[in-house]
Amino acid sequence: MKRLFLFFLLLPAASLLRAQEPAYSTLSAIPYYSETVRASDAYIAQRCVLDVYYPTDVKNFLTVVWFHGGGLSGGEKHIPAALKKQGFAVVAVNYRLHPQVAAPAYLEDAAAAVAWVFNHIAEYGGNPDAIVLSGHSAGAYLSGMLGLDKRWLQTHRIDADRIAALFLLSAQTITHYTIRSERNIPDKQPVVDEYALLYHVRPDTPPIYLMTGDRELEMLGRYEENAYLWRMLQLVGNRQTTLYEFDGYGHGMTAPAFPLMIAALRKQMNNEQ
Repeated sequence: MKRLFLFFLLLPAASLLRAQEPAYSTLSAIPYYSETVRASDAYIAQRCVLDVYYPTDVKNFLTVVWFHGGGLSGGEKHIPAALKKQGFAVVAVNYRLHPQVAAPAYLEDAAAAVAWVFNHIAEYGGNPDAIVLSGHSAGAYLSGMLGLDKRWLQTHRIDADRIAALFLLSAQTITHYTIRSERNIPDKQPVVDEYALLYHVRPDTPPIYLMTGDRELEMLGRYEENAYLWRMLQLVGNRQTTLYEFDGYGHGMTAPAFPLMIAALRKQMNNEQ
């Protein structure tokens, strides 16, 4: 059994040893739905776009698909500064938001964006078999749902097990509170149904890194949700999941999480070479 907790401040990502920094290019606001779909829905045309930040002198690179947080009701795509110039690509995704849409639109958008990456990243020099999903808060929820509930990517004829890893930073693992609010269920009423990561526990997932802030400082029971997901995955025989708790950090716990994530990605990239 492996259960890890970090109780110290990790070095910032910029201080990690790295090879000579590669040159990067950024392509912005690329639509990930077809022209037909965009023509039929103005909000999809406006919102459902992504940015590709990729190394121009590296081939067969790993790609991190990054979903922003914001409770499924706010937020904007961005490339986290800590993930820049690390030797891999980052794809930042916008998706439709509450209250303009309701579940399952958020998950449909996330799946369509990830499918776009699988189908197109090779055009930029990326390896379609080295795609990682990540995000913070609502973004982590979306990443986790795509990795655990296979039906969303299966719509695009992609097996979720092709995902190289999931880095979930303070993910909601019960049914997301915005989806509960759409049903007039209060924040403190736990629900575990088809829109919960916990509902889709299975033994054969990609590697999962569950990362949260301090259990006393996190949003509601966010640490305990992740600990329960870790436990249930263990009970079904999943040995690919690790749980981290960052002492002294609240919900915005990305500062200590990013260096750990980068170190794991570097190890994976080195193993693939």
